[in-house]
Amino acid sequence: MNIKNIQTFGQLKKSGYKTKTVKEEIRQNLIGKLQKKEITFPGIVGYDDTVIPDTERALLSRHNILFLGLRGQAKTRMARQMTSLLDEYIPIVAGSEVNDNPFDPLSRHARDLLSEKGDDTPIEWIHRDARYGEKLATPDVSVADLIGDIDPIKAANMKLSYADERVIHFGIIPRSNRGIFVINELPDLQARIQVGLFNILQEGDIQIRGFKVRMPLDILFVFTANPEDYTNRGSIVTPLKDRIESQIITHYPKTLETSLLITEQEANVHAEQLGKIHMTDVIKRLIEQVSFEARSSELVDKKSGVSARLTIAAYENAVSAGERRAIINREKETYVRIADLLGIVPAITGKVELVYEGEQEGPLQVAYNLLDKATRTIFASYFPNPDTFKKRKGQAAQENPYRSIIQWFDKGNSLQFLQDATDQQYEAQLYSVDGLHAIVKASYKNSSAKEILQLMELVLHGLAAYSLISKKTLENETHFSDLLGTMMNFNVGSEESEEE
Repeated sequence: MNIKNIQTFGQLKKSGYKTKTVKEEIRQNLIGKLQKKEITFPGIVGYDDTVIPDTERALLSRHNILFLGLRGQAKTRMARQMTSLLDEYIPIVAGSEVNDNPFDPLSRHARDLLSEKGDDTPIEWIHRDARYGEKLATPDVSVADLIGDIDPIKAANMKLSYADERVIHFGIIPRSNRGIFVINELPDLQARIQVGLFNILQEGDIQIRGFKVRMPLDILFVFTANPEDYTNRGSIVTPLKDRIESQIITHYPKTLETSLLITEQEANVHAEQLGKIHMTDVIKRLIEQVSFEARSSELVDKKSGVSARLTIAAYENAVSAGERRAIINREKETYVRIADLLGIVPAITGKVELVYEGEQEGPLQVAYNLLDKATRTIFASYFPNPDTFKKRKGQAAQENPYRSIIQWFDKGNSLQFLQDATDQQYEAQLYSVDGLHAIVKASYKNSSAKEILQLMELVLHGLAAYSLISKKTLENETHFSDLLGTMMNFNVGSEESEEE
């Protein structure tokens, strides 16, 4: 029998339907998923050995949960996905504001209806998606918003005194009864409001304006918060924290590969861009490395964190930078270039909080610095580190593979990459540099022609990042030239040595 065909309380009892608490419901459905080896939190990348097992253990223990971590660590997404662990439908007393269980009614409305109609009491079925409530904690949130208050308009319309339970207007927490309720950014909730949650968590009931009404709510609470030392906005009061059984620490991606998977999964690239704007692994890794550099930078506030949204927005901007250039040059398709990454600067400046030193540098300069550091790191993972070719005391210098490239610039040659240069102009400029194609081809023989070009450009940006050649970035161009002192600092033919 289709359970949704059950329309009355009497039919529900005859069907043999048994109700469960929401935490027991989630526990049983989670056990089923684990036994079948199903993915419990699809689309959550990088938490397989840390946050997800911790969350599963907490749910099996029927705990309320606090996700503690910096911004952009999928805390709210984890909470929202818990609805998939609820039963698809549950029965409630028809017209109930608080999802009354017909076997154990809470509200005056449900009790009166059951008393009046008995087995003929009408039943409604609500879907699991309707059993989720969420509130962003802000300083102006009140007890009335969360728990409830007396509604004078209801009292007047129904001609009831304020002593009558029916004049209560329920807040969002009672309306989430028999479901999941999430409070985001819990420290931002005023301390006196946090105190109002004590009884709900400990006893499972609510009190409104002194009414002698006990409503043992059936709710799984999930809270999210940044570490308490993030800002001075507030903290979680100790008694409340003590009542939240499981505190789970979230984290940023631990490897570049994990970060790459997250960005490709989350980036919202337009369908028109997918077929004609291509991005090599070099560009993807450069974008991801920017966030890793930002998280370790002395100019960026580590307490604030650097969200995964930075790389997602940067990825989208990089694709659009290539698309804009292709449209201007009337090219049917193109590859995103390293020089195009100037277009991701707006995605960086808006997503990093700077410390005092960073503010002195300015957000634009900090973004350029992060790009340069990312280039330096990625370059050294693709090609020999230029630092290894320095002459050191008591050691013979190794042959510098970048000698011919540096000498080409030392002869007074330069390159000017215009932001909107055609692919043909881009290729011609790269091939004009002595030794540039040779060093790439020697290391990456099986790469495609387009990948070779990307790697050739990486060499130029990498040598500039290691101060072997000069790079100047203007509004619409990138200019490479010689660097004064190159002949003295590196072994490019000179017999002089550098002392440590």
